[in-house]
Amino acid sequence: MKRRDLLKAAAVLGAAGLSAQSESAAAANREGNTMAYVEARDGTKLFCRSWGEGRPVLFAAAWMLNSQAWQYQMLPLSEAGYRCIAFDRRGHGRSEDPGRNFDVDTLADDVARVMDAFELRDATLVGHSLGGAEVVRYVTNHGPSRVRSLILVAPITPCVLKSADNADGIDPSFFAGLRAAAARDFPGIIAANMRPFVTPETSQALLDWVIAMTQDNSLKAIIECNRAYTVADFRPELPKITLPTLIIQGTADVSAPIDITGRKTAALLPNARLDVVEGAPHGLIFTHMERVNADILDFLKG
Repeated sequence: MKRRDLLKAAAVLGAAGLSAQSESAAAANREGNTMAYVEARDGTKLFCRSWGEGRPVLFAAAWMLNSQAWQYQMLPLSEAGYRCIAFDRRGHGRSEDPGRNFDVDTLADDVARVMDAFELRDATLVGHSLGGAEVVRYVTNHGPSRVRSLILVAPITPCVLKSADNADGIDPSFFAGLRAAAARDFPGIIAANMRPFVTPETSQALLDWVIAMTQDNSLKAIIECNRAYTVADFRPELPKITLPTLIIQGTADVSAPIDITGRKTAALLPNARLDVVEGAPHGLIFTHMERVNADILDFLKG
């Protein structure tokens, strides 16, 4: 076959592959497939994975992480009779990078598109760090009618930025410096600063796996998502959310100190319970997975 014909054949196969990947999530799930792509409002393709059957639990990952991060929760929960769905945030993992639209409202719209595509009802939404902010804003912007409950793991709500009315927040110069450093040498910054994300007992192999996940992202997405969530203020909307909510956070969380995030979030939500995990870091879904999984399962059963 001539090179020109090979290129034509490759183009046809590529188009067929794109069509298959763009198959509706609902259809993919009915056919027993575990992976599908969902199209966001602006056309960005969002990679999703779905394990198990039963009442749905939708997972939103932390900043710089993706759907793989939830596998230590999705596996036991799917085996316990729940339908577990997780997606890669735009610009993260296997999702497309649109190079724009990384504001919290758009990220919440992406959650809505996944909910629609998988036809989710009576769902529990689970968010880690930035993922918690996304599911909160989803409820604010799209309503609670399809949501049974919320689980926020090491949330970055309600407001992390220091200001006149948020004196114990983090100085804006810290985040600006972090973004500037990432723009110069993101892999170096991650390698030098990831150890507090886990515990001293965490294996180097697991930490290396998490680091590799952080680098499977668009630098544009990393910087713009950080800029978006650090200026977001969820204080006005949290008191309006009456859904049963479980907050799980550790006392050794350096990335989102519990006193300015989890405790304040629990105080603002009318129907929330805070589960404090002594000595747990921001990455407690890896380091304290048995405790986190047990708490999630107990909450789901309740």
